[in-house]
Amino acid sequence: MQVFKFGGASVKNAENIKNAASIISKYKSSELLVVVSAINKTTDRLQEVVNNYTKGQGDPFLALDVVKQEHNQILCELFEDRQAPVFDDIANCFVEIEWILEEEPLDSYDYLYDQIVSVGELLSSKILAAHCNQIGIPTKWEDARDYISTDNTYREAVVDWELTEAKIRREFPLILDEYVVITQGFIGSTSENFTTTLGREGSDYSAAIFAACLNAEGITIWKDVPGVLNADPKWFEKTELIPELSYTDAIELTYYGATVIHPKTIKPLQNKKITLNVRSFLQPEQPGTQIRTTNQTLPVPSFIFKINQVLINIQPRDFSFIVEDNLSHIFNLCHLHRIKINMMHNSAISFSVSIDDTGENVDMLLEDLEKRYKVNYEKGLELITIRYYNQETIDRVLVNKKIIRELKDSYTCQMLVKELNE
Repeated sequence: MQVFKFGGASVKNAENIKNAASIISKYKSSELLVVVSAINKTTDRLQEVVNNYTKGQGDPFLALDVVKQEHNQILCELFEDRQAPVFDDIANCFVEIEWILEEEPLDSYDYLYDQIVSVGELLSSKILAAHCNQIGIPTKWEDARDYISTDNTYREAVVDWELTEAKIRREFPLILDEYVVITQGFIGSTSENFTTTLGREGSDYSAAIFAACLNAEGITIWKDVPGVLNADPKWFEKTELIPELSYTDAIELTYYGATVIHPKTIKPLQNKKITLNVRSFLQPEQPGTQIRTTNQTLPVPSFIFKINQVLINIQPRDFSFIVEDNLSHIFNLCHLHRIKINMMHNSAISFSVSIDDTGENVDMLLEDLEKRYKVNYEKGLELITIRYYNQETIDRVLVNKKIIRELKDSYTCQMLVKELNE
């Protein structure tokens, strides 16, 4: 039994949806579960709808019309019969959002975000399933919310593994005997049947949940890159494919910010010893990268770049020591404002962190920190992480850059830097 996950780029237009269906057709004779992300940029566009609705930044209906037009164009290119049921299915999904927008936004932002943004995965999975059936692949669409049970932490829901596994194991083996099953990534449901989401880019995690619960032989994430590379191509002209990775190295890379795999994805697969393949939907014949149990270390140094970093330096106002109570308070504030710490360093009287500059929530964090501490911060920095570094790799990334903060251990070097011309 195999699990495939197709990301937003792999279903971004009619041509790519046809390509995804072609890949599925080659494996339709085996038990196959397909997890689909929202069509490229849809999540961002639906978040704009939420922002317009809750914060009065613009007309939410106009923002929604952009999403409608993009999906209708794909439908018209895929289905000649304008009476095909998928047209009504997609229209009904948009009606559910419009019902929300017609009321005053009285619920919390996070709750409304999950109810609206989650529709993106419903749209893409319905379109792909309908197209697969149209070309003769026996396909059944399933709603992931009927299977993935979570708490009510909207936008970062925590999976109830025991209940989720029981639901998946009860239903899916029978369906997979007859059909290719297509479902959604990113979404789940509370015990009250309210939709939740698993965090941005959470579709990888969804695929891992299904794979772990079904004891799948393997999971394949189809990307627009050849596999796991040692650096992001937008930063390095020459990158190298890593043909094999241990679970440990994969977890480390995702922890430090590598975006090819969602950080939560690896652990459920490691627990069940399920091989994770990262392959290119543009070159499906190529083997890509295998992530599995192996003693193989990374064959080449790996580079991870995170821009728009904020360095925050925190000191007690009375210059006393930074103690456990201070650290606990700081971490709780970061959690409250949904801030992920990318790098941290402490001395006797200060504690500093590097975080993504995500806008309003960073400003609110700084405001709360200043109530209790002396706070200095610097924006516009870049965090460079090198896994299996040496001096040559460090020199390679420091051209025209000044080190603001540096941390090293045996395998990993992290440097917070700024451009010299600034």
